[in-house]
Parts: sequence; C-alpha cells; structure tokens
Amino acid sequence: MTDADTKQHIKSRLPPRPGSDSRSTWRYAVAGLSASLVGLGLARFSYTPLIPALIAAKWFSASDVVYLGAANLAGYLAGALAARALAARVGAVRALRAMMLLATLSFLASATSLSFTWFFGWRFLSGLTGGIIMVLTASVILPHTSAARRGIVGGVIFAGVGLGVAASGTLVPLLLQQGLEQSWYGLGLLSALLTLASWWNWPAEAKPAATPSHQAKHHRGSLSARALLLQYGLNAVALVPHMVFIVDFVARGLGQGIAAGSRYWVLYGLGAVVGPLVTGQLGDRSGFGPALRAAFLIETAAVLLPTVSTAPLSLIVSSVVLGGFTPGIVPLVLGRVHELVPHSLEHQRGMWSHATTSFALFQAAAAYGFSWIYAQAGGDYLVLFGLGGAALMLALAIDLGVSLMTREK
Repeated sequence: MTDADTKQHIKSRLPPRPGSDSRSTWRYAVAGLSASLVGLGLARFSYTPLIPALIAAKWFSASDVVYLGAANLAGYLAGALAARALAARVGAVRALRAMMLLATLSFLASATSLSFTWFFGWRFLSGLTGGIIMVLTASVILPHTSAARRGIVGGVIFAGVGLGVAASGTLVPLLLQQGLEQSWYGLGLLSALLTLASWWNWPAEAKPAATPSHQAKHHRGSLSARALLLQYGLNAVALVPHMVFIVDFVARGLGQGIAAGSRYWVLYGLGAVVGPLVTGQLGDRSGFGPALRAAFLIETAAVLLPTVSTAPLSLIVSSVVLGGFTPGIVPLVLGRVHELVPHSLEHQRGMWSHATTSFALFQAAAAYGFSWIYAQAGGDYLVLFGLGGAALMLALAIDLGVSLMTREK
C-alpha cells in the first residue's frame, strides 16, 4: 500500500466532521433547493407564462417582452462573472441571502409598470441573482457533504430549477386568474417565504484550503477542465430548441394548438423536477465522468427524436428527457468539477464559475442564433432540433477524444 493509499484509508476511517451528519446535510440541501427555486426557477421560468398577459394588458409590446427576456439572460451572465468577487467581499452565505432578498424584491417591484427601463432593470437584477446563486450555492453546501453523496445532494439543490419550470406551467396560470399585478405579488410572497425558511439553514462556510499556485494553474489549464467548459456550453446549445421552441413547435408547427403545446411544457417541467435527482444519484454510483458521457448520449437521442417522429409518444419522451436534463446536467458537471479539482474549495468555485459563464454565453448565443436560423429556414423547427443534436454529438466526441488522450499519457 502506498503512502497516498494509507492516508486515504486513514481519512475514510475518521469520524465525519461536525455539521456533516445526515440530518444537517439534508437541511443544507433544502436551503440550497430554496435558493435555486427562487433565483433560478421562479426568477427565470415564471416570466414565460406571464408574457401573453403582459402584452394583453398593454404593459409592453410583443417586441419589448423579447428584450425583457434577454435582460434576464444578461443579468445571469453578469451574476456568474461577479459571484466569486462578491463572495470574497461579503461571504458566500451572506451573498446568497442577499440575492434571495433581491429576487423577492424584483417580483414585488415588477408588479408596478412604471416604464420599460424600470422593468428592464428589475429583470436584469433577477437574472443577476440567478447567476450568483448558481455559482455559490453548491460551493457552500458540498464541502459539508460526503463524497459518496455529492451527486444526490447536488440533485436536490438544483431540483429547485425544475420546480420553477413546473410552477411556471401550474402556479402562474392560477395566479393570473387573480390579475397580473396579483401574480407578481404572489410570486414575491412565495419567494419571501422560501427566503425566510432557508435563512438559518445555511452551513458555516468552510475555510478555503491553501493550494500551491502551480497546482491551481494545472487545474485551470488542464485539457480535461477546458474540455468540460466547452462541453457544458455545447449542452446549453442543445437545450435551447426544447426550452424556447417546443410549445410553439407543437402549437403552430404541428397545428395542434396552444393547449396541446402547453401540455408538453408541463411534461417538460415534470422531467425537470425529477431529472437532477436521477442524474445526481447516477453520478454517485458510476462516477461523474462516465455519467456525463451517458447523459450526452441520451440527450442526443432525445433532441433528435422529433426529427424522426412527431407521434405523441415520441414528443412525450423527448420533452420529459430534455426537461430532466435542463437542470439534471448541473449536478453531473458540478460533480465532475470536484473530481478534476479535488482539494481546493476556492479553485472548485472558480472552475464552476467559468462553467456557469460558459453555459450562459452559449445559451444566450443559441437563443438568438436559433431565432435567426428559424426565420431564415422559413419556420422549419426540425433544423433547430438537428442543430441541437449536432452540438451534443460534438460534446460527446470531445469527451471521448480527451479520454483517449489522457489515457495515452
């Protein structure tokens, strides 16, 4: 047995650190779920079903609401870039609490239509909260989680994104029956309750371990790390056809109407609730590298399925699977980050911040690029699904290529 093996054996025999017991772990995970539900699930996805009401109430024109949606994406990117600096200045837990409060305030402020600039600013800030929450939440909680349970705990944290998707198709229509202003107030109240419920359930922040500068540079510049950032961005591209176009594809492209399109969005939301729990557990059992490779393969088949068949069963499978991987890819990539950077909290947070930025950039570019391609292709949705599948095939090819190269070394 080598010295490294001996140290690892002794470490595995040590009692768990204070705060890492099962009850505390799940309490922390629920706090993380609340944060992702507020800053990612509700702040982003609840806007989509509110768009028709915003136009009908003459708050904004149809072209305005597109720019307001883009404001959230821009804010998300800004949040991903600013998260580490904010955490270093005020502490990650304080930053998370502040972002949940800011997201709550953004809902309440959006109930008043003072001007386009006012609304744009709050949509940007709501996106900012999501970017910061995405980067910081897991890095606060996972150091208090055993390595064997990081996948499932990460899945619980980011199940909040799926709950937000589900709420966008169920809760928001119910709130709209009371009126547009009341809908924003209702979302604000829910956000406030989740913020309050999580307030005292965050763990104490783990102190970053000192990492030699040459080791940190190696992690940041390693081939596997750079490939992972690109793969995560390509995965974001592949999610766009379903995330943006699936309802319209069914409603107008297949001529089945808005009601039918909305049903597939609900299925997408149901998949999003379960997805991160399934993928997180898969990562724990098989390792995050193999699980990520399997995810790319399954996603490729699901994205391309509508190009082969538009039968109801095909669309159901495609919607549920892609809904599942919308948040479900997150615990897999996050777990892979921890595998590639195993000993430094600060550099794990840094790499995860870069990954989140990559995802945001690729997703925003794909959302606008696919809209342009759709117009140029004369409204052919199948081209978009084909491009999404191609992005995933490229991600899988990169993964296999890097795996072969590292083995040769």
